[in-house]
Amino acid sequence: MADTSAAPSPVVLERGFVIASAISAIALGVAALVWPGATLITVALLFGAYLVVSGIFRLVIAFTSDSLSTGVRWLVGILGVLIIIAGIIALNNLAQSLLVLAFVIGFGWIFDGVASIAGGITGRTALPRWLAIVSGVISIVGGIVVFTLPGLAIVTFLIFGGWILIAIGVATLFTLPPKKEKAAAPAETAAA
Repeated sequence: MADTSAAPSPVVLERGFVIASAISAIALGVAALVWPGATLITVALLFGAYLVVSGIFRLVIAFTSDSLSTGVRWLVGILGVLIIIAGIIALNNLAQSLLVLAFVIGFGWIFDGVASIAGGITGRTALPRWLAIVSGVISIVGGIVVFTLPGLAIVTFLIFGGWILIAIGVATLFTLPPKKEKAAAPAETAAA
């Protein structure tokens, strides 16, 4: 007697994964828009937890790495302790954690803008030079706005992020692989 409990086909598994990821994106987007306060608290908690874990990881590297010099190990260890402290502070004051996150984003945009402008001026960019310079200026202006209005920036990120997640989830549903047609049963084929 043949085994009829065959493993599901890769197409079925892929369809299931695509559907699950699309529904997850839509649910997260809706949650961000419906419960913005809870979403921001979750983001703040995750940011603080990330800092603590990242600091612990650096401490482990400082104590266990054989390939780093003593000075670099001390530097990595001190940085790890400072990051752990920042994470603990972030976890104890979630509102301040969100502000720090906004400042990190703003600093990243400014740094990226300066790098884009430098790449545009020197010609070391994959973009046309003028486009690299313009995008660099926009990035710097965006970073300054985030520094100036960090609370508004975080709320704006949340709203846009929620809508983008919903849009990605809906678009993902349109990329479902087609269902595989079941092969006709041998008895049906023989009867024809």
